[in-house]
Amino acid sequence: MLKKIVIGSDHVGLELKPSIINHLKELGYEVTDVGTNSKDRTDYPIFGRMVGQKVASGEFPLGIAICGTGVGISLAANKVAGVRAACVSEPYSASLSRQHNNSNVLCFGSRVIGSELAKMIVNAWLDAKFQGGRHQRRVEELAAEDQRDDSKFNELVKQGKAANKKGEN
Repeated sequence: MLKKIVIGSDHVGLELKPSIINHLKELGYEVTDVGTNSKDRTDYPIFGRMVGQKVASGEFPLGIAICGTGVGISLAANKVAGVRAACVSEPYSASLSRQHNNSNVLCFGSRVIGSELAKMIVNAWLDAKFQGGRHQRRVEELAAEDQRDDSKFNELVKQGKAANKKGEN
């Protein structure tokens, strides 16, 4: 089965993006680049949104988004319902973002990390698997927020409080 991933960046992330694309291809991924492919100044929300939409639609299971710090583009991606974008600067958080939060978009900053560290982060993120269990309800709470379903969110919070009292979390 062919593994697919979508990647996007603003003009600041453009310098780091080719090394990540090449690394993903070496890992056996089919990579779709949604831009930017120009050094002309552009806005990170455009590309965070594009990556987020392609992941949320199911067209791609995972995405990577890069800007100067990773923060802005992660905020943009997280505005898309169904996206759980994690902005990270080291492998441990990347791994836990998949294991505990089931992140589906990885974000980082080209002004914060270099290409070798970025590759390590990508590897840790791709190798990690969602653990489910006690983390599942929390991801469902995020989904309820995406759907603006207050009753579902409140019910899940109630379940969480009960589980915490029993020591299940």
